[in-house]
Amino acid sequence: MSPIAIGVLAVSMSVDAFIAALGKGAGSGAPARGSHLGSALKTGAVFGVVEAITPLIGWALGVAAGPYVDAVDHWIAFGLLGLVGAHMLWRALRPPSPEDAPKLNTNWAIFATAVGSSIDAMAIGVSLAFLDVNIFVVAFAIGFTTFLLSTAGLLAGRFLGRRFGRIVEAVGGAALIALGALILHEHIA
Repeated sequence: MSPIAIGVLAVSMSVDAFIAALGKGAGSGAPARGSHLGSALKTGAVFGVVEAITPLIGWALGVAAGPYVDAVDHWIAFGLLGLVGAHMLWRALRPPSPEDAPKLNTNWAIFATAVGSSIDAMAIGVSLAFLDVNIFVVAFAIGFTTFLLSTAGLLAGRFLGRRFGRIVEAVGGAALIALGALILHEHIA
């Protein structure tokens, strides 16, 4: 997997955390500068660590199943990337509802939101088990990018609100579908 593909994957997997943090920042008041930065760094760290662990779990599951699905592994990678990407596009294009508003006010809520937004990274980890990639590099890239984007999302949320979150999610979904199609094309061609 090329560094560009790893970067696209890392950004795509970080979109959910970015959107949740952006919504949290938009919904928060204007706390003192230091406490806002501290809260943003804490939230970013939680999201980054969880987002880095889940593809490792998925990868381990995929490796365990690898010998049984070797002939169709590229189709599995394509299907999982396509499904996650399509789900992201669907969420971005459907009308907003009150349930979409992220609630990140407590430590438990931050952790639960981080786990919920990283389930797609676990599915990606499964698909990566069938490719020739260094999962630790990919997991670090996803975790670090998630840390950066969720921290930035929390800090920028007051100014950007929820205006751009759906656009970012749609672009991330389209990028995952394209990455899945590229993997399929490389194995079929």
